[in-house]
Amino acid sequence: MRNKNVMRALLGLKHTRVTGFKFTTHELVVDVEPAKRSSFCGSCGKRGRRYDRRTRRWRHLDVCGLAVELEYAIRRVDCRYCGVTTEWVPWADGDTGFTRPFEDMVAYLAQRTDKTTVTRLMRIAWATVGRIIERVVARLRPGDPLADLKHIGIDELSYRRHHEYVTIVTDHDKGHVVWAEPGKDAATAKRFFEQLGSERTSELRVVTMDMSEAYKTAVSEAAPNARIVFDRFHVQRLAHDALDTLRRQQWRAADQGDKDAIKGTRFALQKNPWNLTQREHEKISNVQRSNKSLYRGYLLKETLCDILDRHQVNVARDKLDDWLGWAARSRLPPFRKLARTIKNNAEGILAYVATGLSNGRSEGLNGKVRTITRRAFGFHDAWSLIALIILCCSGIVVTLPHRSPDLLL
Repeated sequence: MRNKNVMRALLGLKHTRVTGFKFTTHELVVDVEPAKRSSFCGSCGKRGRRYDRRTRRWRHLDVCGLAVELEYAIRRVDCRYCGVTTEWVPWADGDTGFTRPFEDMVAYLAQRTDKTTVTRLMRIAWATVGRIIERVVARLRPGDPLADLKHIGIDELSYRRHHEYVTIVTDHDKGHVVWAEPGKDAATAKRFFEQLGSERTSELRVVTMDMSEAYKTAVSEAAPNARIVFDRFHVQRLAHDALDTLRRQQWRAADQGDKDAIKGTRFALQKNPWNLTQREHEKISNVQRSNKSLYRGYLLKETLCDILDRHQVNVARDKLDDWLGWAARSRLPPFRKLARTIKNNAEGILAYVATGLSNGRSEGLNGKVRTITRRAFGFHDAWSLIALIILCCSGIVVTLPHRSPDLLL
């Protein structure tokens, strides 16, 4: 086998001819050219008239630990549809300095490992990784991600200090992130519905979210036919916070003897009754005997959790009405405040009982995204983070640039 054929087999590039190569002190430079003689537009792929040449290089996958650069005198093409552009080459996409297999390898590593490993192994800067990910996502993301949406979740994620957020929309049916943009206000959510379009927005059945007034307003205006479901975790968390606030208030107001009964009860009051140890049962019993107000708050918290466990929405509605009356008469300020919040959002809370849907899938994907941000040691650009979110959480499968033995023949 001639040297050029060996080099072509090592590169593993289709529709590409090797015309020569040379070694330098740090890299291997391979002269290549497209196998087709005609020139094609790099934007639309149509045949065009050729113009002058300009030598360019593309970084390719390393061979035996040696950096590889592909060199070709690329031509400009006069396309009747796109105007004057650079010609199409089979080893790279558009205006980039990296080959397609190189970018696929970077994206594959970014899905699975940390920033330092990617930058050291591929010998590129982290900012370059972000730009490569954006191109790979645009190339590999299948079809229209906003098609056939019926049940979606909306949530925000903080990715930097000073309250910088991105809004993430999740498809409950597929379990994938379908949309993300910087911001967490109503205007951000409205941009999603604008991109979705009025026809597809009218097909939405359920939108899950936390009790964010901004998201609630945006969904109510853009998708009035969709049912808003408030996440059970956030509703239950409000009850736990109200109970903890009440415990601190009772501690500050109690004398020394009553403080002994409250001491060490924080976690026992927050746990599910069936998870309590014997010692924690005794602490709850001491609270019942010595502090009626705190024990009343504990019962309010447990009763609300029991209502959310119901499977019949009409029964849950009656029970919730009774609970609201009880909380309003409880003379416990944290629970009276909680009752007003729940009353204003009762329909969204009861929608959880009716549909069984929560924002759990969105929260789970957000946990994965937080792992990604920590693994990357933060992002200075929201769009680089969004590209990595789409790469890792939207079902994109990056195929490693492994080659079949047949290509070596």
